[in-house]
Amino acid sequence: MSIVNSGQIKISVIIPTLNEGKLLKKTLQQFSRNIQKQFSCEIIISDGGSSDDTIEIGKESGAIIVKKENAAKENISIGRNNGAKKASGELYIFLNADTRLLHAEIFFKKVCQTFSDNRIIAATCFVYVNPEESTYSDTIIHRVLNYYFYLLNFFGIGMGRGECHIVRKEAFVALGGYNETIAAGEDFEFFSRLRRVGKIKYLPSTIVYESPRRYRKYGYRKILFLWFINAFSVLFSKKSISQQWEAVR
Repeated sequence: MSIVNSGQIKISVIIPTLNEGKLLKKTLQQFSRNIQKQFSCEIIISDGGSSDDTIEIGKESGAIIVKKENAAKENISIGRNNGAKKASGELYIFLNADTRLLHAEIFFKKVCQTFSDNRIIAATCFVYVNPEESTYSDTIIHRVLNYYFYLLNFFGIGMGRGECHIVRKEAFVALGGYNETIAAGEDFEFFSRLRRVGKIKYLPSTIVYESPRRYRKYGYRKILFLWFINAFSVLFSKKSISQQWEAVR
């Protein structure tokens, strides 16, 4: 499956949102006009029905805005899939609304270099808490998680945290995208399917950052427990224990 077009990979960055006005502006500032031009990159905001200024912030940045088509509640899988329907890129990069890159230019160069190998159908990377908000506990816990997920991929299980999924369009379409019936653990389920049809590349030298808002509200013990029970449920029964993944804003 080749994605090279005249030496240039066309990239679609897809960001699902729901009332993300507080953090979205900083996320979008990473994708300057120069970055978008240099890497043939489009930015897509797939909104699930925001009532704050999320959509206005997206429009001001020049992003493509995709609004949900009905009044039904939208989970993150639906948001990602709706964004992908409007994407023109040959490579999809799914980021969360609070995901920040360590260095945008280096990030995209690494992505293009990785996917010049046509055997690679998907990739993911290490995730840490935003440096200005990170505590010692955040660093230790995320370091352990990152290497745990690295090992899952090394042993062929397949795993990518939803903060950053990088997927070839052909693979995404062939698998039907994210499972929209899964409220939690959809990232694990999607990468486990990807692993069965092609090679996943884990990029430990490529780092993205996230807000610690969920850990601060619920604590690591509860979040990690929910992650693991949903992951095992998805792995063995193809459905999550949690009926919804509560938004923290």
